[in-house]
Amino acid sequence: MLTTRFVNGAPNWVDVGTADIGGATSFYGALFGWEFQSAGPEAGGYGFFQAGGRIVAGGMQTTPEQGPPAWTVYFQSGDADATAKAVESAGGSVPVAPMDVMGQGRMAILADDTGVPFGIWQPAARKGLDMVGDPGSLCWVELYTPDIARAAAFYDSVFGWETSAEPFPGGDYTSINPAGADESAVFGGLVPLADSPTESASGPCWLAWFEVEDPDAVVAKAQELGGRIRVPATDEAGVGRLAKIEDPYGARFGVIKTAPQES
Repeated sequence: MLTTRFVNGAPNWVDVGTADIGGATSFYGALFGWEFQSAGPEAGGYGFFQAGGRIVAGGMQTTPEQGPPAWTVYFQSGDADATAKAVESAGGSVPVAPMDVMGQGRMAILADDTGVPFGIWQPAARKGLDMVGDPGSLCWVELYTPDIARAAAFYDSVFGWETSAEPFPGGDYTSINPAGADESAVFGGLVPLADSPTESASGPCWLAWFEVEDPDAVVAKAQELGGRIRVPATDEAGVGRLAKIEDPYGARFGVIKTAPQES
């Protein structure tokens, strides 16, 4: 599970790039109760979404040249420059080269060998998000990919990820966790693109999932606010009740009320 005891290779940040940061602030504020705080004039419009004063995500306005509105998942790196080189060596690319961020850390935007973008964050003063796993915060990440084995090999070469097959209705689910960690550190999964019609229509991607208390209420609120429901609230045995949503500007994400874990 995700925790704020971040380790290399695990998600430690998530942010949304949007065509309208004001509109997105209103949408996510009404949906999750988040408040938006600017990171300051030197941050180029970047800011932080907060829940109860704790940072749960970042956000900024982007241009069409920077790509369509989207949520980006960042993984912790102990050396952003070395990770970027590892990505290139594995057949990926570096759309945004490693750069220092006002003493807070070092970041880059990378893409895997199928073109799926993701970020890395090398912590300095800012270790990562203040809250994960609780309602209104990031709780899980999934890569929808046309080739599980290829994706596992790529990310293993970059981050040293370990994968395991978890029994799941209809087949196995490929879980991922940081190198050397036990099952309690699993933070996401690799999903065959063909098994998800919603993702198949738009291509491979990383999807960020946020924990919520009531997925049905969130779905209804998202529709009221101009969002689009990609997958209605649905029960998944042993997983929880979940839905997939697209905000009014096109950024996609998932919400879930995680099922209690058996002891």
